[in-house]
Order: sequence, then structure tokens, then C-alpha cells
Amino acid sequence: METIIKKNGANLKNDQLVETADTDINVKISTDKNEKYFACDICGQKFDEKRLLKKHFDTHRKLKQYSCDVCHKVFSREGNLNQHLWTHTNEEPYSCDLCHKCFSLKGNLNKHLGLHTNEKPFSCNVCHKGFSLKGDLNWHLRVHSNEKTFICYLCHKVFSRKSNLFQHLRTHTNEKPYSCDVCHKFFSYKSNLFQHLRTHTNEKPYSCDICHKRFSFKNILDVHFRVHLKEKPYSCDVCHKGFSQKANLNQHLLVHTNENPFSCDMCNKGFFYKAGLNRHLRVHTNEKPFICNFCHKGFSQKGYLNLHLRIHTNEKPFSCDVCHKSFSRKSYLNQHFQVHTKEKPFSCDMCHKSFSQKIHLKQHLLIYTNEKPFSCDVCHKGFSRKSSLNRHYRIHTN
Repeated sequence: METIIKKNGANLKNDQLVETADTDINVKISTDKNEKYFACDICGQKFDEKRLLKKHFDTHRKLKQYSCDVCHKVFSREGNLNQHLWTHTNEEPYSCDLCHKCFSLKGNLNKHLGLHTNEKPFSCNVCHKGFSLKGDLNWHLRVHSNEKTFICYLCHKVFSRKSNLFQHLRTHTNEKPYSCDVCHKFFSYKSNLFQHLRTHTNEKPYSCDICHKRFSFKNILDVHFRVHLKEKPYSCDVCHKGFSQKANLNQHLLVHTNENPFSCDMCNKGFFYKAGLNRHLRVHTNEKPFICNFCHKGFSQKGYLNLHLRIHTNEKPFSCDVCHKSFSRKSYLNQHFQVHTKEKPFSCDMCHKSFSQKIHLKQHLLIYTNEKPFSCDVCHKGFSRKSSLNRHYRIHTN
């Protein structure tokens, strides 16, 4: 069949099934008014040209006659092989006009452009989630159908995407084909390499709509957003304390088991997790690698720097549900809340006087110890409280 058959509704009443002489492909030719197309009899996909249908039909026959000389992966189309070869040569001929990011495949560029336009014309009929590409929607639909057609021959784990299976196989082979040009660290997945590169460039493309804090990774933004929603989906089975991150729950569970797998070589202090040990070691080295861009004050922990920055930005993300007063730290909010509850959990063993904050109890105990840790630089008089020392200074300054 060498010509495209045009339908006007007068010559043919029904769709016809035609077998092409050169491909033995069953072609369903439309007889709808003012339409012309070739449809695959197997999956129903429609094409404007016969040559496109012939290419498509190879996917059903699983005919893959083009092989990669590097990794021996086979393809049904020469164009797909040529695009694949760029993964070995690191050639990226397609670039984004907006951010100049480069891609080896045009399809990946089109997918990337959706980040700038945020256009999502394809939506799921089940959960109404939007997608920028129809292919992504088709993959997503397998979440609802629980369709997993790709099986690992080593551990028999099943996957809904072939690409996920290929990535999974690297857990068995320990293959890490992607390396960082800066620190030469290797990664199993290209996406992990891209994320890692942001640690060198300090790129933070994701920002919070509420407090405008920026993040290098979207998953960290998603976790951060739980601070505003007060969402804590992970809870401890022992004490029922809630956590916004599963990693924090796992670390917390060590409190109940009293397990300290990491210990300091200098003072033998034990820690629940390695990050805690690394932070502790800076006590001995007096290392303060985190510097404030405003006042250049150094901090041993990034969390301390983030808290300090709120002094300059005047950010107060924690607010009281009762009086709506805002605070820069959650601990300050917790202390303030005792004003409303009249709770005084800290009591003196000597006189049994109660206090709402632990620091007030410590100040009170100085009455019994007669300790005066604050002294005047001028006359060397000692005081039990810093506020008393500040009042005393007025004698000298007046």
C-alpha cells in the first residue's frame, strides 16, 4: 500500500483492516470524515505516515538490529542508538535557552523545560496529579494499577519501569559509572551526581513558598515544609514522640536501646550516630567551619549558624497558638508556652520552689552555693546574675 487513503465518508462506511505488502503489518485505516491516519492493529496507536507505523511496529516484534559497540545494548532504531552513544561520549548537544543546562537527549531537554514553565497538561484520572509529559503520566498510572513488568533476575524484585530495573542492577554489580569532576567521587546514578555537584556550586534551585528558605534538593524542601505544616508522620512505638523525618526517628530509637555505637577517641564519649560524633570532635579541635556572611562569626555546627542567621534576618518561624507571639527557635516557643499553662516543671531540692525554665532554677541555686560567676571588669565585684552585673555597670558609666 503506497498511498495514504483519504476518507470523505462517502466511499467507505466502516474502518478497514489492510495488510501491507512490504511489512506484513495489519493496518487499520480510518474511515472517519476528514481524517487520514494509519493505526497499529495491536495497540491502536495512530500515525500520519506509513513509515512511522513501520518503525513503531518494530517495538512489537522486538526487532533490535542496532547494537552499541561499547556496552552492546541493542536498539530497534538507528536514531535511538545514535542518541545512546552520547551517554558514552558525554556529548550533550541540546541546551536549555533559559538556564543553559545541556542534555544528551532532546526528550530530556523537553522534560526539563517543564521546570521553567511549570506546565502540566497531562493529568491522572485517578488522583488528578499533573505531568508535563504524557510518558510520565503513563508511568505514573502503574502506581495505581500496581503493574510491575520488569523483574531482576538476581533477587526477583519487580519494577514498573525498565530504567529502574537497570539502576537497581547496579546494587548487585556495585557499578558506579558517573564521577564528579571536582572531587572524583563515584555514583551509581546520574541524578545522584547532579545532586552532589550542588555541594560544590552551592546551587539551591528549590525555595520554600512560606519562608523563602532555599534548598539544593527537592526532598529536603519537602521535609522542611513539614515544619510549617507541623506534620510529623513518623512516631516512636515506645514513647509515641513524633518526627518529621524517618532518619530522626531511627536516631531517636537509640535513646531507648541506650546504644552508643560511635565513640570519641579523645574522651571516649559515646554517640547515637556518626554525625553527632563528628560535631563533637570540633569541641577538641575548636574548628568552626560555618561562617556567618553578615558578621563573620564562626560556628562548629551548621544548625547553630542557621539559628544565628535569624538574628540578622529577624525570621521567627515558630508562633504561639494562644497569643500568636513569634519566636526564632522552637525551644523559645516551648518555654513561652509555659506562661499560658502555668507549668513549672523545675523545682529546687533545697526549698522546693518551682520554676518554668531550667535556667531560672540554675540561677536560683546560686543563692545556696554563694557562687558569683559574673564579675565587674572595673572593681571586680562579683554577682550571681548577669542582669545584676549590667545594672552595677551603671555606677561606673554614670
